[in-house]
Amino acid sequence: MPALPAQQYIFKSIKERLPETTSMVDVVASLLYVSTDSAYRRIRCETPLTLDESKILCEHFKLSLDQLLQLSENSVLFQSERIDASEHDFEKYLKDISKQFDYLQHNNCESMIYLTKDIPLFHTFCFRPLFAFRYFFWMKSILQHPEFKDKKFSFDCLPQHIEELGCAITQQYNHVPSVEIWNTECVNSTIFQINLYKEAGYITTHEEVACIYDAVIMALDHLCVQAEAGAKFLPAENSNNKRKNFDLFHNRIVLGDNSILVKMPNVKISFINYDVLNYIYTTDERFCNDIDTTFKNLIRRSTLISTENEKQRYSFFHILQEKIYQRKKLLF
Repeated sequence: MPALPAQQYIFKSIKERLPETTSMVDVVASLLYVSTDSAYRRIRCETPLTLDESKILCEHFKLSLDQLLQLSENSVLFQSERIDASEHDFEKYLKDISKQFDYLQHNNCESMIYLTKDIPLFHTFCFRPLFAFRYFFWMKSILQHPEFKDKKFSFDCLPQHIEELGCAITQQYNHVPSVEIWNTECVNSTIFQINLYKEAGYITTHEEVACIYDAVIMALDHLCVQAEAGAKFLPAENSNNKRKNFDLFHNRIVLGDNSILVKMPNVKISFINYDVLNYIYTTDERFCNDIDTTFKNLIRRSTLISTENEKQRYSFFHILQEKIYQRKKLLF
């Protein structure tokens, strides 16, 4: 619960969220439609904010007014990023993710901790057969796009501009220092989806299924190489000139839930996945600190398999890849 008066705390929180090169007084003046001098007086707490002004600032900077006013210790304000089911706009969804990475980059992101139960999107975008399948699955079964209702799978279903946007997001992710916490169940949902679509007749040839499985293996191979280097890079890039920014942990304790904690110098952000693609996020200090504590405890009880523990690393990836090989054997 904030120890500072509410107005002072609001502007302290706003300052923490603004890039160093951005003038807070100019931003506040623009949002509240007041002069620079009037904005200064509000920032210095010489002029009280009206309730409407507080609401405008809290909505724009995603602050919890309940928390700031100490109305409820158990309330947490989340923002939602959701694909509009009526628009089926996957391109906008990817562009929103890209904007999130722009924000992290401009605010000196220190680390992103990712507790996953699936193969994270960022590791699939640069492997076209796998990206094409997941795109087809999302559009047909999750977004229920009318154009995909009676459509059979084809590698050509993935538009070039979507593929390029996905690869650009992977590049953005590769610049963010990150910790990923995996377990040996992380490939299960992808295997299940591929098998489901094969049995349902949406994928019509064994060769297409095998090609998708091969792309999963390639994605895992590349992840293993990145883990060995302790750095993230695209498949065609050389790891020698990449900075160390990647830790991979093998978690045997819990199944993941696709949750992310981002740490920046003055604020933390928690992202929680729901409905396959959609996510909610919050900067609530108490909530983020609780997630941080949970992740730290889990990391302490997990095995670091990047840069060291070569035997454990190859054993972990062998388990994942063997699941794929066994599925491929059933095709022919």
